[in-house]
Amino acid sequence: MSFNKQHQAYQNNAVNTASSSELTLMLYNGCIKFVKQAMKDIEGNQFEAKNTNIQKAQNIIRELMITLDVEVDISHQFMSLYEYMLHRLAEANMHNDKTALEEVLEFAMEFRDTWKQVILQTRKNQYTKGAHV
Repeated sequence: MSFNKQHQAYQNNAVNTASSSELTLMLYNGCIKFVKQAMKDIEGNQFEAKNTNIQKAQNIIRELMITLDVEVDISHQFMSLYEYMLHRLAEANMHNDKTALEEVLEFAMEFRDTWKQVILQTRKNQYTKGAHV
């Protein structure tokens, strides 16, 4: 099996065995990756690639929007920020605007870092509860 096929099999297994919180983290990481690549694409005048990468980032944000639990109050704030990010990505795509991409990147990294802390705190709490039982 080639390295690429092995890597793809590993990634598929990672996604298939990930918890919902880990999947959300993967989505944020994917969004960050595609926004960064779109920024490089603009610098290199690779406009077709830029378009593809921005669309991938937009699809990830749409997926994050779909998975929001509307029963939780903070979800409405997340939804507004996701909508804003989609708007800025569209502007970046139309105008080759790296500043808009940088803004989206900041939001995505902040969401990712916060989400990572939630996962770590949850694991710590689970471990602590398990240790005292």
